[in-house]
Amino acid sequence: MSFVQFDLERWQSTWEKQVRFNLSESGVHALSIAELLEVAGQGIEELAHIRMVYNYSDGTVALREAIASQYGGVTPEQITVTVGSSEANFVTCWTLIEPGDRVAVLTPTYMQTHGLARNFGADVSEFWLHDDRGWEPDTEEITRAIPNGTKLVVVTNPNNPTGHVLSNAAREAILDRVRETGAWLLVDEVYRGAELDGHETASFWGSHDRTVIVSGLSKAYGLPGLRIGWIVSSAEFKEAVVRRHDYTVISPGPTADHLATLALQHRDAILARTRRILQTNLPILEAWLQGFHGLFTWQRPECGAICFARYGHPMSALELVEHVRKDCDVLLVPGEHFQLPQHIRIGYGCERAELEEALALLGPMLRELLS
Repeated sequence: MSFVQFDLERWQSTWEKQVRFNLSESGVHALSIAELLEVAGQGIEELAHIRMVYNYSDGTVALREAIASQYGGVTPEQITVTVGSSEANFVTCWTLIEPGDRVAVLTPTYMQTHGLARNFGADVSEFWLHDDRGWEPDTEEITRAIPNGTKLVVVTNPNNPTGHVLSNAAREAILDRVRETGAWLLVDEVYRGAELDGHETASFWGSHDRTVIVSGLSKAYGLPGLRIGWIVSSAEFKEAVVRRHDYTVISPGPTADHLATLALQHRDAILARTRRILQTNLPILEAWLQGFHGLFTWQRPECGAICFARYGHPMSALELVEHVRKDCDVLLVPGEHFQLPQHIRIGYGCERAELEEALALLGPMLRELLS
């Protein structure tokens, strides 16, 4: 079987540490350990006494309790702590997908689960978010993409790369179909909590008896370096997941577990910081896009530090971002990494001065390239 490469992560891993301005990132600029401890009202001395032992394989009880408290009726026994939401997606797909299974993915999306499904031998179909519908899906497409016999349906909500939050009608259309077919529903909710208006997106948890939720601290919390993610599932499904977790990373680190527990215990303060960054920076980015006088079109993101903009020029986005990387030392994400050419994803969660400087560099070159 041929291997499907994860183009987005290969692109970022190759270049994100080699550019002056990284606008490929989809989260807000990271907290330092000192800043996190200040939010939690703790000193750094406590960290010095954490022993570098193997941690609880599924996370400490304190961390699992903090995660479970976000989801109605969930107990710590239903939580599996993973090394990032990427591992959470991996072990979930590994648990569910066998060769020949049918998997439907809401697209555009972060293509990890799409690629995993293909690498595990599944037959993958897509149902789409449509720009001309405000990034909402079409009900008839949902039905066609999720026929009887579908094993798994994958949704990212809030969405990456569009920053869109599904309407109640779209949610119900998807849920109606997974209930009719008996499919599993995997929902990546890693951007939940980074809504610009402060109204947190309702979790899909509890809406279907075969639901698995994946999330983590990388995007909404500004703590990607902790590498802490989690899976919310039934206790029975967790038993299958942890057997695979034993083959991947065994356990999260004790220091990361401790800091993640503090972050979730002070969740409101950390998410308020995230919203301040987004509310400050998005108007700067939108004013810059408007300065191109119609060359770019976009839907205002509702969540996350990402804006997905379409441009009116035949140049491929792959070619465009490569010019930008070489000549401006700025990293963007091409729409081809989400199966939508003539789009670029711009991350605006960095520090304000850095965003302004990067956009000032980009402007003249993009005008020249796309004129």
